[in-house]
Amino acid sequence: MSSDPRDHNALPDLRYIRELAKVFRQYDLDEIEIENGEQRVLLRRSDIPAGGHAAARPHVEYAPAATAASPSVPAPAAVSNDTFITSPFVGTFYRSSSPETPSFVEVGSTVQRGQPLCIVEAMKLFNELEAEFPCVIEAVLLENAQPVEYGAKLFRVRKL
Repeated sequence: MSSDPRDHNALPDLRYIRELAKVFRQYDLDEIEIENGEQRVLLRRSDIPAGGHAAARPHVEYAPAATAASPSVPAPAAVSNDTFITSPFVGTFYRSSSPETPSFVEVGSTVQRGQPLCIVEAMKLFNELEAEFPCVIEAVLLENAQPVEYGAKLFRVRKL
């Protein structure tokens, strides 16, 4: 969180949100909400079917607690057999750690859990994204140095 307790509009620490997202995925939660003073962080699955259980990535909302309003839940996306690796935050997508080094993965690469896939730079922090499961890269869906939104599809993969 902000180091100045009087700064109620400061965003929470990105590492804190990443850790919350890990807990969210690990325990297959539908929603998690944390309030700290006047700040509130809400993670909610973005594709909860009407009357059903959610089964995809979380939606992250941040707002000062005094003015936070729950977002409406969007309609579920069409069912697809494709598996995608998505961006956990807004930032800039990079295929390698520097312009002089080769890409972390290429189409056809077999990757193991924990293997680096790319970097997403967010707020001057270079976040290395790692594979959460063994897979084969079927397609790289973005160009290097392209801006990405939260939940943007980065790679189409086939789970092993």
